[in-house]
Amino acid sequence: MTTAPAPTATRTVTAEEIAAYRGAVRAALPAARDQLASPVHAFVLAHAVAERTVAALTADEPGPVSVVHLGQDIRCRRLVRPGEQVTVRLDVLGARREPRGTRVALRSRLTGDGADRTDHTGSRDSAGSTDPGGAAEPFAELVTSALLVGASALEPFGEISGGAAVPAPAGAAEPATVVHEPTVEWIRRYALASGDENPIHLDADAARAAGFTSVIAHGMSVLALAVEEITDRYADGDAARIRGIGGRFSAPVTPGEPLRFDLQPDTARRVVRFGCRTPAGPAVKSGWVELTEHTGRAGAGHDD
Repeated sequence: MTTAPAPTATRTVTAEEIAAYRGAVRAALPAARDQLASPVHAFVLAHAVAERTVAALTADEPGPVSVVHLGQDIRCRRLVRPGEQVTVRLDVLGARREPRGTRVALRSRLTGDGADRTDHTGSRDSAGSTDPGGAAEPFAELVTSALLVGASALEPFGEISGGAAVPAPAGAAEPATVVHEPTVEWIRRYALASGDENPIHLDADAARAAGFTSVIAHGMSVLALAVEEITDRYADGDAARIRGIGGRFSAPVTPGEPLRFDLQPDTARRVVRFGCRTPAGPAVKSGWVELTEHTGRAGAGHDD
């Protein structure tokens, strides 16, 4: 067995939810210079399918199972568009036993409602698809690494390696450092906008019962904030220039403490490496964002 099928879901994405998510991430930043979706919104759309998949994988476990998000890669051909119908298809790439449970790798592919479809001659459409069979190509692909703590019934199979190779930077330009201080309100607003209302992000008692000192920020909220900082500083505020994102989560982020983002662009400003630290140590390691050249159509969200 090399893969395991998982659920598929289709729904229409509204302009309101796109704006709410990006606004929640940017609550401590100036308003975005465009009305495009966050590049991380692809994860938001895939998250519910991933949750159902994990529930199915752990249905036969004799005891409780908790999920620890270890790492995330996102590849974008384009951003999700307001009003389009998006289909998420997910596969479990592999599972491996570890001392605390089972590590899994999930691949999610997002396709739109025909905007990326080609005719049967294989000609390119406005979104740049080249599939000669006329099938819609994914506009985003995600590889999620997670540890299912307490899971022991799932038989190992497949591969749990990450996604495509991380892009190599071309030298090193001047680094930058920026510090944010997440608040309880920022975490709550992100939870509502993302649909991830796990009690450890919203309820102090639930967070303490899970072993934390207080509510904690979503790992993806930290990743999304890093992407917004990089968009503003190195992409001229054009979110459509983001083509890839990755990072590994190493420690929780609590409100009321400084969160430092160390940004290292390459000389071409095509790859930005980053890390995030709290006073307790690294929170996100091996972070990277890949950018394309100027799109020339800020606000459109199309492929180059």
